[in-house]
Amino acid sequence: MLAALVLLTFTLGGCAVGPDYRGPPPVETDSGWTQPSPSNVADLDLSAWWATLGDPDLTRLVQEALANNLDLQQAHARIDEARAIRDRAAGGHAPVVELHGSAMRRRQSENGALPITSIPGIERDQTIYDAGFDAGWEVDLFGRTRRALQSADAAVQATQAEATGVRISIAAEVARSYLSLRGAQRELGARTRSAAALTLTRELMEKRFELGDAAQADVDAADARVAAAEAGIPGIQAQLRSAALGLGVLLGGPPERELALLETTTDAIALNPIPVGLRADILRRRPDVLAAERRLAARTADIGVATAELFPKLSIGASGGFQALDASTLFESASQTFSVVPLISWRVLDGGRVRAEIRAADARQAQAVLAYKQTVLAALGDAERALGDYRLGQKAVERRSRAVDAAVRSYEYAKIRYRSGDISLTEQLAEERMLRDAEDAYARSHTSAAVALVALFKALGGGWEAQPGLHAAAKAPLRVDVTPAAAPEDSR
Repeated sequence: MLAALVLLTFTLGGCAVGPDYRGPPPVETDSGWTQPSPSNVADLDLSAWWATLGDPDLTRLVQEALANNLDLQQAHARIDEARAIRDRAAGGHAPVVELHGSAMRRRQSENGALPITSIPGIERDQTIYDAGFDAGWEVDLFGRTRRALQSADAAVQATQAEATGVRISIAAEVARSYLSLRGAQRELGARTRSAAALTLTRELMEKRFELGDAAQADVDAADARVAAAEAGIPGIQAQLRSAALGLGVLLGGPPERELALLETTTDAIALNPIPVGLRADILRRRPDVLAAERRLAARTADIGVATAELFPKLSIGASGGFQALDASTLFESASQTFSVVPLISWRVLDGGRVRAEIRAADARQAQAVLAYKQTVLAALGDAERALGDYRLGQKAVERRSRAVDAAVRSYEYAKIRYRSGDISLTEQLAEERMLRDAEDAYARSHTSAAVALVALFKALGGGWEAQPGLHAAAKAPLRVDVTPAAAPEDSR
């Protein structure tokens, strides 16, 4: 019988019921971007894109956040949890062995079914010593354990991809907060200079009113312009402080950790064109797409786990050890015990619960297919929007820059005319206000474009290739619409 069981095990051991996962379904992505853009990514380091912006403070902040951020540490803990669950599933291939030992003192009834007093050599009071083991092994005939392990492996890889997504989001959020802080500093400077020019204009208007050369309405209008300019300053200051406090938390420290940034200034980053590569490339880099694909693989394997319940289960139990009434003879050969119990069980009637679970597993896989397609399309939409926002932001900055250059030339000409007596000081101050307003608008448009650049890097999936320890399967290229994937094969 044991030989027959071994033969049956090797014969059916290669069988695994349920569909075999053959890759994600094809999703139509078209071939190119709707916005014209450079496609050569060879010169762009997406793995550490923040370093390419040339700001040492930004590089330091991102690196510290990736080392200390608490959200990222939680994501790593979730990876450890998924790996432990995977190891538990892998343990299903191994037998379970339990050791036991006992010493039992008992007294048997003289009036019971066994006439103790009439049997020579058997005492009513006995001490039984027992030491041995129990072992059980469920043979994976129809691949239930293998499918469970496949599902757990895919779940680990999905969790790793999700952790990568957290990493990318943290780097982007740090960069967005930092660039917003620096942009607000430049905006505050322009707004302060504009308010100073307006204040000087109001003082001149008051002197003209005292001389009878201006009406009270002119003074009131000058007061209103000064008040309006000064009213925007506290909001910008609050924005600066909020950004600095947020950076401290992102870096895993107290909020006030990076308040010193408010005391320093840096040059604005260059808003250069970004080579975005082919449209399908982002689907191989974005962790949300990878996570959705791995979840689909796990749900496919779960169908096999549920389907295996339709088939018989073969379990082999074994036990052995030593039993004696005298501790001194416990480990003698005459005290040995041993048993092997093969057991075949088959759930014949269960009210349709197994088939209902199979249908539920099929439905979960169908949801995973739709979730994958939705994630792919959302990723493409995200990248398209980010690319468009950055390109339009570049155009806005370019035009604002031309406006500042024109305002500078006009202001320099106004100073010359004022020194020659051709215009009044009030007219010169009006030209200065135009310059400060242009600088303010330029600072706001540059900040907006810089934030759009960060969003573009995030949408492209940049910032994860440098992550150490990522599972090799998580770096494998995904099949999207370039090569249609084969339909799952059902081997049940």
